[in-house]
Amino acid sequence: MDADQESLSNPYGMDETCQNCPELCETRQNVVHGYGDVGAELLVLGESPSETADAVGLPFVGERERELLDILERVGLVDDPDADRPQFDNVYLTYVSRCHHPERGATDEEVRNCEPYLNSEVRMINPELLLPVGQAALDALAFEYTTLSEDELAVEERHATTIRGRGFELLPMIEPWEQTDAERDAFLEHLGETLGRDYRQTKGRRSR
Repeated sequence: MDADQESLSNPYGMDETCQNCPELCETRQNVVHGYGDVGAELLVLGESPSETADAVGLPFVGERERELLDILERVGLVDDPDADRPQFDNVYLTYVSRCHHPERGATDEEVRNCEPYLNSEVRMINPELLLPVGQAALDALAFEYTTLSEDELAVEERHATTIRGRGFELLPMIEPWEQTDAERDAFLEHLGETLGRDYRQTKGRRSR
């Protein structure tokens, strides 16, 4: 699967008419695949698209999710978070579940149905850092990418820390719209320090 980096939106050409989850097919407007730099060292993972993200077809857009883009802007990873299609430097944004349901989060079965999409993106991008936004995103990474179980990964306890994973580092984040000012400041400081290290010296040299 090759990337088409002429387009930041769904650069791997993943199925935009996916029918794997019948109930979600009835509620979604778009299948929201990843968006951003296919050479990114930072992959941001959310649970599922908001109503606005579903309508637009891009991850992490909308008034509430804009708070995540504000954080990325403050560490120099996005130029204009207010743009219809923000330009990211070294960041790729995606979801555990690619379809919106207006009344609930994704079920376990729906998460499993989307796992091949996420696993393909992680494998192809080969990022140094995975940034799970919220508990559901952190849980989705627990088995595949860490040596810890879901029971050991409470996002409130792991917020603004680094988890050493299988070939990755995870930087868990409480959902920005749920953070206190102190939690926001702590995460910004930790993310800034982490990004200050030179990942480009090792990118592409690891094998998994």
